[in-house]
Amino acid sequence: MPGLDHLPPCSEDGETFAANAQKKALHYSRLVPGLVLADDSGLEVDALGGAPGVLSARFAGPTATDAENNAKLLQRLRGIQAARRTARFVCELVLAEQGQWVAQFRGEAEGLLLEAPRGDGGFGYDPLFLDRELNRTFAELSSEDKLRRSHRGKALRAMLGWLASDRAGR
Repeated sequence: MPGLDHLPPCSEDGETFAANAQKKALHYSRLVPGLVLADDSGLEVDALGGAPGVLSARFAGPTATDAENNAKLLQRLRGIQAARRTARFVCELVLAEQGQWVAQFRGEAEGLLLEAPRGDGGFGYDPLFLDRELNRTFAELSSEDKLRRSHRGKALRAMLGWLASDRAGR
């Protein structure tokens, strides 16, 4: 089997996180043996009609840095009152095997977007994303707390529960 770095890339041109995760899982499962897990994740901002959505990683351009994406998001949210800065992180996980869809799991984390970054941890939009229940940004959380609260953590727990129950008898 060739190294994973030699696999042909899969373009992420779907209109939803689910479409991109499905596309990647099916593509790579045709190239390697066993179960393949693919993810697509990002931020949906209500006041921006769901943007940046599937363009989260390249919101400010195809080679944008986290800082550039955050700056563009803050610019687009300028003047929008705190109560209307609701957002969610979304994660779609898809399992596939031999080019066939096996299962799909979704996780969401609801929050508010701040007017300025807070915290030194995490990546992407974490410094702007406030977990209202904890009153801390994802960039202020420990790795363990972030895994408990995050969209990825929720999707992963759903997948692990499914693997433990539904796949055990196969």
